[in-house]
Amino acid sequence: MNRMKAVLALADGKYYSGISFGAEGEAVGEVVFNTSMTGYQEILTDPSYDGQLVAMTYPQIGNVGVNSEDVESRKPFVKGFIVREYTEAPSNWRATQPLHEYMREHGIVGIQRIDTRSLVRHLRDVGSQEAIISTLTADTAALVAKAQASPGLVGRDLVKNVTCAESYDWNEGMWELEGGYKRRDETVAARRGRKGSFRAPAYFVVAYDYGIKYNILRNLAEIGCRVKVVPAATPAEDVLALNPDGIFLSNGPGDPDAVPYAKENVRKLIGKKPIFGICLGHQIIALALGGKTYKLKFGHHGGNQPVMDLTTRKVEITAQNHGFAVDAESLKGAADVTHLNLNDHTVEGLAHRELPIFSVQYHPESSPGPHDANYLFTRFVNMMKHYQ
Repeated sequence: MNRMKAVLALADGKYYSGISFGAEGEAVGEVVFNTSMTGYQEILTDPSYDGQLVAMTYPQIGNVGVNSEDVESRKPFVKGFIVREYTEAPSNWRATQPLHEYMREHGIVGIQRIDTRSLVRHLRDVGSQEAIISTLTADTAALVAKAQASPGLVGRDLVKNVTCAESYDWNEGMWELEGGYKRRDETVAARRGRKGSFRAPAYFVVAYDYGIKYNILRNLAEIGCRVKVVPAATPAEDVLALNPDGIFLSNGPGDPDAVPYAKENVRKLIGKKPIFGICLGHQIIALALGGKTYKLKFGHHGGNQPVMDLTTRKVEITAQNHGFAVDAESLKGAADVTHLNLNDHTVEGLAHRELPIFSVQYHPESSPGPHDANYLFTRFVNMMKHYQ
């Protein structure tokens, strides 16, 4: 692996010198930190990270390599990757190549050997900001100027960068140790010589792709849904013409106010079909109901965020990845807050008081992350069953 020097420079003038890994060149975006201990391949391929440089708080990254199964989308969307110590030679039976080769193939610039604890403390104090990783120059003043010139996330439609070009059907279920991912067109018994089968679909769901993660689709399929994924700008009339049992609104990158077409389409769908939203989908629901969103100081990124379900008073440990949040007061009673983040008391869940609509800000599909909130997919199915 090339030991080329690299620099991370922030828009406020702070910079860090380190060693390059991955692709050579420059990557500009908003720098955020992720507190997950595992799952870096899923993080790299999460479309919600489009436009961002991700710093991992866990100090050792790369030890399990990468493989063809642990991806959450068609390609990596992270602009740049920042770690304390990179492990060049992976040690895992599922690994097919080391992380730095994967990053190089996909043009992801990385930097290691920097004090990530210092970086995270700085971002926690001053907030996330634009930054640049460069292997081309050590001129920190020039790099800071480039970071300052970056447009940031507010007001930018990043969904158009990550959504699918055409609609498609999803037929893949959850992963198993023996056999990998289930397929609806073949039974588990046929694949591994044991009893058992992939649940036949009982409900038809249309999923808006704002940057959807594969594990969300796998969970929907596993719970008994036939899923059709449609592009983010698909008109509400076209979705209703498919006559689904329910509509799912996915996660995605950036500012929810920058995708007005999503808000307008969801507004037309409200009251017509049961709706479940996750992350950006949750924010789009709030906007469609007349609410507002705002940018968080440094966002929530990682697999250890405590959330209270206000209807049961139970606390879930959740996986999260968002830089914007819903303003509860702006909803003016249109929906009830059902979940609350216990770290900063931001809104983590909503439910309409009369209509079959609910949403969460966090990621119940747990990829990577804990499984505490997986029950929400069953709640969606039960809602569709009730209104079918």
